[in-house]
Amino acid sequence: MFEQLFGSKTRVKLLSLFYNNPDRPFYVREITRKIDEQINSVRRELQNLLNIGIVRSVSQSNRLYYEVNPKYKFHKELQSIFQQIPAKSKEIKQTKEEDQILKSMQKAGNVRLAFLTGAFVRGSNQMIDIFIVGDMNKSQLSRVVSDLEKEMNRELNYTSMTIEDFDYRRNLNDRFLTDILDENKIVLADKIGVFASTGKPIDTTATDEPTKVDVVAGEPEADK
Repeated sequence: MFEQLFGSKTRVKLLSLFYNNPDRPFYVREITRKIDEQINSVRRELQNLLNIGIVRSVSQSNRLYYEVNPKYKFHKELQSIFQQIPAKSKEIKQTKEEDQILKSMQKAGNVRLAFLTGAFVRGSNQMIDIFIVGDMNKSQLSRVVSDLEKEMNRELNYTSMTIEDFDYRRNLNDRFLTDILDENKIVLADKIGVFASTGKPIDTTATDEPTKVDVVAGEPEADK
């Protein structure tokens, strides 16, 4: 149905990828892996979407990325369509990145709070890309992040802490924690009620230096 409406299967997958991850830029080979289509077809449809104005290109770290254009005149209408399509629909099965990342994290333990920032969010200057609170298996979580690094072809920094450590540092108004909670983010899970319905974190005042946290980074692969 959607292929008939929008002209091609590749275009449907691209639109679903962009509108279900509106704050996330993607580069061509990353897109190709995510939607499982031929790179020539992806390039052709990306150019079509650029010409229409649905997406825009941005240059970051000497690489060309593509992202949804929020200034497109029918942006809200298209976003509403693609965000309401059931996740089980074959057209968008692999394009809801947030759902896939959370499912991968849940295999590594009991996720109580998780959000994406840094590399995942447009305009973020945060050095941490993934923040997780819960009872996590560190080696399994490291493998999850490593797989994600390979998929994104870039290194990712993540922080994982227990709920006890999180509560302790939050009560101390820990500066690192305050800063990252105030950062622009994509919330994957919040079972402990950290964020209000507006998506803003509870206000705190930074007073202390951050203590040591688990941060793991991998080496980026060359983009061929």
